[in-house]
Amino acid sequence: MTTPMIPGLSALAGRFDALILDLWGVIHDGVEAYAGARAALQAIRAAGKRTLLLSNAPRRSDALVAQLAGMGIGRELYDFVLSSGEAVHLEMKDRSDPFYAGLGRRLYHLGPERDRNVYEGLDYRPVAIGEADFILNTGPCDLSETVEDYLPLLRQGIGRNLPMVCANPDHVVIRQGKRVVCAGALAARYAELGGTLSMRGKPDPAIYRQVQAILAVPQQRILAVGDALHTDIRGALGAGIAGIFVTQGIHAEELGIRPGETPSPDRLEAVIAQHGDRPLAALATLSW
Repeated sequence: MTTPMIPGLSALAGRFDALILDLWGVIHDGVEAYAGARAALQAIRAAGKRTLLLSNAPRRSDALVAQLAGMGIGRELYDFVLSSGEAVHLEMKDRSDPFYAGLGRRLYHLGPERDRNVYEGLDYRPVAIGEADFILNTGPCDLSETVEDYLPLLRQGIGRNLPMVCANPDHVVIRQGKRVVCAGALAARYAELGGTLSMRGKPDPAIYRQVQAILAVPQQRILAVGDALHTDIRGALGAGIAGIFVTQGIHAEELGIRPGETPSPDRLEAVIAQHGDRPLAALATLSW
């Protein structure tokens, strides 16, 4: 079986009524929108397709709307936006899930100040890790930090048997060509050390149930577009949703390409086989 490279989403347009679009790696590189992303969103809207931007970002959805606007991607270009940070905020607010219902009210925020809105406005109090009931992990505080930099803190959490809430399942992202460690990598190491944790975001099935409820479209009429095989594509397939693999993002180095270039068919197949999540098709960059 081979994965076809398509020139644009219009090649499959008749099969779908709604699109789930990843942000980092598909629409922007963490700093700037990709060339052609705005035009693609305009074309998708003109074709009458519903759109939901789904991001493993450890902050609330309103922050993403503001970030996109600063990149020239206005609110008129998409219908809905949902972040993993928003999903965690709602879980911490509602406490209907047994894991979240069992959390105390004192949290240690492992992450930068810009992600405080995940818990602000809720009945929780940020404290030092020695006083915390649980860890809220939104990722390293500095873009240059590694998992190893946080091992003493993670071991302290393990020693106190603190559960961890991870607001971003991604392990790494590519920011203007450089790999940046994310909250998911810290969470994975915490689990390896014996810690208990909960994550919300791709590929967790729970977030796709939220997405389908928002879009109000049958799952077989939804197409997910993302650059990460282990989150975007795996999550979509697990929810019964077809996925398109954008090659310019997190797997570009494995594919031997620069952003926007087309990988060789053999290299594309090798990378897909290695990760074990087969998309419906692949796309060099977001285009209609």
